[in-house]
Amino acid sequence: MRWKRTRQSHRARQDPAHRATKQAELDLLELAAASRDIDLFYLDEAGFSQWSATGYSYFFVGEQKRLEQTKSRGRRVSILGLWQPLESFTYGLSIGGFDSESDIKMMDEQARQSAPVLQATGRSRVIAQANGPIHTSAAVQAKQPAWEAQGLYLFFFAKYCAEMNPIELEWQHLKKAEIAGRMFEDELDLAYAVMNGVEARAKVQGHTVERFRFKAGST
Repeated sequence: MRWKRTRQSHRARQDPAHRATKQAELDLLELAAASRDIDLFYLDEAGFSQWSATGYSYFFVGEQKRLEQTKSRGRRVSILGLWQPLESFTYGLSIGGFDSESDIKMMDEQARQSAPVLQATGRSRVIAQANGPIHTSAAVQAKQPAWEAQGLYLFFFAKYCAEMNPIELEWQHLKKAEIAGRMFEDELDLAYAVMNGVEARAKVQGHTVERFRFKAGST
């Protein structure tokens, strides 16, 4: 036996046949991306807390590692990220969570960038993502024909199959290597830590980073 951290899972709710079909489709998309027939991106959101202490850690025998708690837990800082492996990482931050309006704003920008690429090369942009409500709302579905006309297409993973999305590993690195074991005084300090973590990951991975502003004029 080994001492390991327990993970949360939705595997019992997965449809194996549907997952296999979606995995085959994703494999084809990844082959097309490798041959530069399409540009493939992975989209997902994650959240960070001011109290992000690690559950256990190594320390000297006879001593115990302590992290002094801040005055309050504060609000969650959420990140919506769009990752093209080895190429780019685009992300936006929010206090609290995201809604369909946020998703549409980011997809509108992706469609705007995709249009000239489609016209010049015939190459489309595909965004692979989960089936969350903000990505499948009626408002989002209404926008899809216009996005597809600009060369932007959405691919949805099988339900309850977060492990299909490789961006999940980026969130793990951010939380375990950049954020874990730290306490933050307020949401601003936490947001800066997340931004610094994203920049650090970019240096390791060798991709570019761009922060998306959901509100015009925001910093």
